[in-house]
Amino acid sequence: MKKLKSVPGITLVILLTITALWIFIAASGFFDKDISQTYQTSDTPVPYNNLKSDQQTHITKQNLKEHSTSVKHIDKPSTQAAEDVSTTVLKSSPETKGVAFVSATIKPLEYELKERFWGWRPNDIINVTDNVNNFQLGVLEITRRTVVLLTERISRTGSSASFNPHLEHAMNWFMIKADKYWFPSPESKYRAGLKELRAYRDELENHRAFFYTRADNLLPLLMTYEDLLGSCDENLIKRKEDDGTEVSFFQSDDYFFYAKGVASAMVIMLEAIEKDFHIIIESRNGMEVLHHAHVMCETASNISPCIIINGDLDGILANHRANIAGPISHARFYIGVLIKILST
Repeated sequence: MKKLKSVPGITLVILLTITALWIFIAASGFFDKDISQTYQTSDTPVPYNNLKSDQQTHITKQNLKEHSTSVKHIDKPSTQAAEDVSTTVLKSSPETKGVAFVSATIKPLEYELKERFWGWRPNDIINVTDNVNNFQLGVLEITRRTVVLLTERISRTGSSASFNPHLEHAMNWFMIKADKYWFPSPESKYRAGLKELRAYRDELENHRAFFYTRADNLLPLLMTYEDLLGSCDENLIKRKEDDGTEVSFFQSDDYFFYAKGVASAMVIMLEAIEKDFHIIIESRNGMEVLHHAHVMCETASNISPCIIINGDLDGILANHRANIAGPISHARFYIGVLIKILST
């Protein structure tokens, strides 16, 4: 009889255990582990490329190289010319320059705030999902650096021109600490920053704001991306921390997911750069190099092991930091090559 009476208690414990396990798995990102796919425009049109324009055309990435000559003078492409090229690309006219770029800047962080299960996590009081937390920090860093360069360089004619007020506000809001709980909360200010970016995008579409696609504006942005990838690369390959201690198991997956967040957000930014800075890059024969950088970021964003293992490089167990360091390093290299091409 005593055993029978204990059955409801055991059942309750089992149900509570299953519920707690489900909550932890959901919060850790298991159900949205393929989220990096929404940052990409591989072979099919992608949710993230909701570019606000009626002028869109479909091209295929497999034929990018063969049709590079067709793309060479895509200043005002006709419908017929558009059918010969690859990936979903905005027909950038002088009126719409910058729309693709600003939309790409908005989308990754907007997803993390509005659509990610459990929302923004780095400032959670009960912090049990450090993988997603670090992924979101990587996405945020790309957004911050992009908005700074957009505000200080790309939207201005020169150092004597005034800042666009919407961009200036957005830049300030994105600088709020990601792990701050409130007064103000980062979520509220990041949403405010995204709202300011949308206002700037609307101004572009109504010809009341500027977006200058000069090489001297693009170069500082690419240099910033190169520096960020270099920092990720160092954290992925180092065996010891600055204080001389070994890189721990827990720190390894922090480095891994931060780099993955950076790569995932950079994928869509490189696509937007290809669209809005197409003429200047194509005129210097840099499209193939940019494509290689894009592919490497895409490769890094697609590495999704269930558990991050920090094994020896010559051991039986995997070293996932080293695995993702390869494409990250290659992406950094190709961006460096593109910088040299645009500098000449």
